[in-house]
Amino acid sequence: MYYTVVEMPKPDSLGQFEQLVLTAILSLREDAYGVTIHAKVEDLAKPKAVSLGAIYVTLDRLEDKGMVTSWLTDPTPERGGRAKRCYRLEALGERALEESAATAKRIWDAVTEVLGKDWSKEWGKGWGKQVG
Repeated sequence: MYYTVVEMPKPDSLGQFEQLVLTAILSLREDAYGVTIHAKVEDLAKPKAVSLGAIYVTLDRLEDKGMVTSWLTDPTPERGGRAKRCYRLEALGERALEESAATAKRIWDAVTEVLGKDWSKEWGKGWGKQVG
Protein backbone atom coordinates (compact mmCIF):
# COMPACT_ATOMS: atom_id res chain seq x y z
CA MET A 1 0.00 0.00 0.00
CA TYR A 2 1.33 3.45 -0.93
CA TYR A 3 0.41 6.88 0.34
CA THR A 4 1.01 10.11 -1.44
CA VAL A 5 1.68 13.03 0.84
CA VAL A 6 0.95 16.41 -0.64
CA GLU A 7 1.52 19.62 1.22
CA MET A 8 -1.45 21.90 0.82
CA PRO A 9 -0.77 25.59 0.27
CA LYS A 10 -0.85 27.64 3.44
CA PRO A 11 -4.14 29.49 3.81
CA ASP A 12 -2.25 32.78 3.73
CA SER A 13 -0.32 31.95 0.55
CA LEU A 14 -1.40 33.92 -2.49
CA GLY A 15 -2.00 33.15 -6.11
CA GLN A 16 -0.85 35.65 -8.72
CA PHE A 17 -4.34 37.07 -9.26
CA GLU A 18 -4.83 37.48 -5.50
CA GLN A 19 -1.54 39.38 -5.41
CA LEU A 20 -2.84 41.73 -8.08
CA VAL A 21 -6.10 42.34 -6.21
CA LEU A 22 -4.36 42.97 -2.89
CA THR A 23 -1.87 45.31 -4.58
CA ALA A 24 -4.77 47.25 -6.09
CA ILE A 25 -6.48 47.59 -2.69
CA LEU A 26 -3.21 48.70 -1.10
CA SER A 27 -2.59 51.37 -3.74
CA LEU A 28 -6.20 52.63 -3.88
CA ARG A 29 -6.49 53.07 -0.10
CA GLU A 30 -9.86 54.66 0.77
CA ASP A 31 -11.01 54.50 -2.86
CA ALA A 32 -10.92 50.69 -3.07
CA TYR A 33 -14.26 49.36 -4.30
CA GLY A 34 -15.20 46.93 -7.06
CA VAL A 35 -14.93 49.19 -10.11
CA THR A 36 -11.73 50.99 -9.04
CA ILE A 37 -10.11 47.70 -7.99
CA HIS A 38 -11.02 46.22 -11.39
CA ALA A 39 -9.48 49.20 -13.22
CA LYS A 40 -6.27 49.00 -11.18
CA VAL A 41 -5.94 45.22 -11.62
CA GLU A 42 -6.46 45.58 -15.38
CA ASP A 43 -3.67 48.16 -15.42
CA LEU A 44 -1.36 45.89 -13.39
CA ALA A 45 -2.20 42.79 -15.49
CA LYS A 46 -1.65 44.39 -18.92
CA PRO A 47 -1.90 43.12 -21.58
CA LYS A 48 -4.28 40.52 -20.11
CA ALA A 49 -7.98 41.35 -19.86
CA VAL A 50 -9.64 40.95 -16.46
CA SER A 51 -13.35 40.36 -15.89
CA LEU A 52 -15.21 42.22 -13.18
CA GLY A 53 -16.68 38.89 -12.05
CA ALA A 54 -13.19 37.50 -11.40
CA ILE A 55 -12.49 40.51 -9.20
CA TYR A 56 -15.59 39.94 -7.06
CA VAL A 57 -14.96 36.20 -6.70
CA THR A 58 -11.40 36.92 -5.60
CA LEU A 59 -12.50 39.66 -3.19
CA ASP A 60 -14.95 37.21 -1.58
CA ARG A 61 -12.20 34.57 -1.26
CA LEU A 62 -9.74 37.09 0.24
CA GLU A 63 -12.40 38.21 2.71
CA ASP A 64 -13.07 34.57 3.68
CA LYS A 65 -9.31 34.17 4.29
CA GLY A 66 -9.32 37.27 6.55
CA MET A 67 -6.99 39.22 4.26
CA VAL A 68 -9.46 41.99 3.48
CA THR A 69 -12.59 43.38 5.08
CA SER A 70 -15.46 45.14 3.37
CA TRP A 71 -18.26 47.48 4.31
CA LEU A 72 -21.10 49.26 2.56
CA THR A 73 -21.09 53.04 2.17
CA ASP A 74 -24.22 55.11 2.48
CA PRO A 75 -26.37 55.09 -0.66
CA THR A 76 -25.81 58.08 -2.95
CA PRO A 77 -28.05 59.72 -5.55
CA GLU A 78 -25.18 59.49 -8.09
CA ARG A 79 -25.41 55.72 -7.84
CA GLY A 80 -29.18 55.62 -8.14
CA GLY A 81 -29.58 55.21 -4.38
CA ARG A 82 -27.18 52.27 -4.21
CA ALA A 83 -24.30 51.82 -1.78
CA LYS A 84 -20.70 50.90 -2.69
CA ARG A 85 -18.88 47.97 -1.09
CA CYS A 86 -15.45 49.25 -0.07
CA TYR A 87 -12.46 47.07 0.81
CA ARG A 88 -9.52 47.44 3.18
CA LEU A 89 -6.36 45.37 3.44
CA GLU A 90 -6.04 43.64 6.81
CA ALA A 91 -2.77 42.76 8.59
CA LEU A 92 -2.89 39.15 7.35
CA GLY A 93 -3.30 40.33 3.75
CA GLU A 94 -0.52 42.86 4.12
CA ARG A 95 1.83 40.17 5.50
CA ALA A 96 0.95 37.75 2.70
CA LEU A 97 1.54 40.48 0.10
CA GLU A 98 4.90 41.36 1.69
CA GLU A 99 5.93 37.68 1.56
CA SER A 100 4.88 37.45 -2.09
CA ALA A 101 6.83 40.60 -2.95
CA ALA A 102 9.92 39.29 -1.15
CA THR A 103 9.67 36.00 -3.07
CA ALA A 104 9.28 37.86 -6.37
CA LYS A 105 12.35 39.94 -5.53
CA ARG A 106 14.41 36.80 -4.80
CA ILE A 107 13.29 35.31 -8.12
CA TRP A 108 14.16 38.54 -9.96
CA ASP A 109 17.58 38.66 -8.32
CA ALA A 110 18.30 35.02 -9.22
CA VAL A 111 17.29 35.54 -12.86
CA THR A 112 19.32 38.75 -13.07
CA GLU A 113 22.33 36.97 -11.57
CA VAL A 114 22.18 34.36 -14.34
CA LEU A 115 21.20 36.56 -17.27
CA GLY A 116 22.96 39.75 -16.18
CA LYS A 117 22.02 43.30 -15.30
CA ASP A 118 21.95 44.33 -18.96
CA TRP A 119 19.17 41.81 -19.50
CA SER A 120 17.11 43.26 -16.67
CA LYS A 121 17.51 46.79 -18.00
CA GLU A 122 16.47 45.73 -21.52
CA TRP A 123 13.56 43.70 -20.18
CA GLY A 124 12.37 46.68 -18.14
CA LYS A 125 12.44 48.93 -21.22
CA GLY A 126 10.14 46.51 -22.98
CA TRP A 127 7.60 46.92 -20.18
CA GLY A 128 7.96 50.71 -20.04
CA LYS A 129 9.74 50.64 -16.69
CA GLN A 130 13.23 51.68 -15.71
CA VAL A 131 14.81 48.75 -13.89
CA GLY A 132 18.07 48.55 -11.96
